Amino acid sequence: MTRVADRFTTGFDAEVVRAWIADDPDPQTATTLEHILTQAETGDEAAVADLEDRFAGPLVFGTAGLRGEIAAGPNRMNRAVVIRAAAGLAAFLAETVGEGFRVVIGCDARYKSSEFARDTAAVITAAGGTAIQLPEQLPTPLLAFALSHLGADAGVMVTASHNPPADNGYKVYLGQRPLLAIESDPTAAEAGAGSQIVSPADALIAEKIAAVESVASVPRAESGWEHLDEGIVETYLDRIDALGVRAESELSIVLTSLHGVGASVAEAALARTGFDTVHPVASQQAPDPDFPTVTFPNPEEAGALDASYELAREVGAELVIANDPDADRFSAAIPDASTATGYRQLSGDEVGLLLGEDAATRLAAGTHHAAQAGGSGSVTPVFANSIVSSRGLAAAVGSHGFAAVNTLTGFKWISRVAGLAFGYEEALGYCVDPAAVRDKDGISAAVTFAALASRLKAEGSGIEAELDRIRRRDGFFATAPLSFRLDDVSLIATAMAKLRQSPPTALAGSPVAEIHDLSGGYQGLPPTDGILLLSESGTRVIVRPSGTEPKLKCYLEVVAEPSELEAAAEADARAAANAGVRLPKTSASASLQPALRERLTSISTELKDFFGL
Repeated sequence: MTRVADRFTTGFDAEVVRAWIADDPDPQTATTLEHILTQAETGDEAAVADLEDRFAGPLVFGTAGLRGEIAAGPNRMNRAVVIRAAAGLAAFLAETVGEGFRVVIGCDARYKSSEFARDTAAVITAAGGTAIQLPEQLPTPLLAFALSHLGADAGVMVTASHNPPADNGYKVYLGQRPLLAIESDPTAAEAGAGSQIVSPADALIAEKIAAVESVASVPRAESGWEHLDEGIVETYLDRIDALGVRAESELSIVLTSLHGVGASVAEAALARTGFDTVHPVASQQAPDPDFPTVTFPNPEEAGALDASYELAREVGAELVIANDPDADRFSAAIPDASTATGYRQLSGDEVGLLLGEDAATRLAAGTHHAAQAGGSGSVTPVFANSIVSSRGLAAAVGSHGFAAVNTLTGFKWISRVAGLAFGYEEALGYCVDPAAVRDKDGISAAVTFAALASRLKAEGSGIEAELDRIRRRDGFFATAPLSFRLDDVSLIATAMAKLRQSPPTALAGSPVAEIHDLSGGYQGLPPTDGILLLSESGTRVIVRPSGTEPKLKCYLEVVAEPSELEAAAEADARAAANAGVRLPKTSASASLQPALRERLTSISTELKDFFGL
């Protein structure tokens, strides 16, 4: 069969579309393309533009694998694209590992997820590999766990995580054997085993995908792959149980899974570790690919936790836990009478700081599960976060004698740090058990955080007090996100070009002292599209295009030394005394927070004006 092109090379080409239609294994997407092609050939400019976008080229591996709208064409998520991807992965594994390579496959509950998983299993089996399919509708951390637990050569997770309902995606993980075949450094191969693919694996697999002549040329088995039963879930829960984190006091928790696939596993994990008072948000616990109660199924988005707050007020919850739809992320909220909802959602950086401090404290004391198990042998424990996350983690773990390193954005980079003890990214991703799950895991992280909250309660303290304690010791690293969601993605490149050509000279009144173009590499990191600005006051701004959504993302951070926190607390106390007001002991964080928030707001306004978006 003649090669089926996956892109237009000289503008709209009806023959390329017809060839793709003839090769499409899905009648639904084939019919859609036929309809659009008919319109385009009658002169419909919108249809022509639509096809030019669909045939701009194939989806490529980004920050979190292949991800896009479920629709027809090579630049979308559909069965034709998935079969090609599976064939490319199979060819790569056959070349690096040999016949009999093993691939674990999982899927969430999004539209087409089950079909994409089955197509992958059919391709892997026909290519001489062993396909091992997880029970359907399980969280992404289960796939990452099963890959390492079974010693497989690769893992595929069909999910679009927290993207809008119209999207789906395809994450690829590699085990140790293929990495040893392509990495010059065996230590790097060992550290990366179980993680999502990065260079050079992504490029090598992409080459194999590009070499697929057509979907029709890809053999697909009708059966013959393995099916794991629910025992894999029990084994995963056993691992969480073995972390040794437990409820140390009664804690009322509200739990939402945002219509995703994490509910039953998260509830079971909390129950295993002694949390008996868990109130699920009933309207959001069952998997539903339409995500009917939220605009975006992402705990970071405004309004996503409204139903959780409503239930939390009803039951008097002390902690709100939210997982995103594939449960690889987790968000926490705590009671706060000063807010309209009665709860304050912690930022990803705050949760990362708390979990990192907790892990460092337990490692230093020898009570952390990694220390009790002998850790990583002679490897010194290392903490890691993405470069766009707060510098507070490095300060905190440094107080315990541990090192922290920055990585590029995305857990595929964080998880492959050698000797990793804990890693996080500000976008609500945390890895508390890298020996078992070499990826972010919103379930084990939620359990660990709940255990921390319960311990603090038992000690007569709390989350806010713990944050204040850490900040009094290390300084206050206050962060805020700023995102521009753009329908016209060309504006993102325009904005980045403007920033490179004439960057701001000051941030909230502090002169910019350093400008680093991350595309040329930075402090030993591989090149990436981004700009870092650092002011004389220590204020930092990083701007980069999102790797998963049509967004320009800005990460803002301002810093205050411990002495500034003490001064602010003392000033508040003096003002209260002069006014004859008796106040409860004021936290230094609360005293300084308004000033830091004002600086962050000022920087946000400056950037909005600068970009004009």
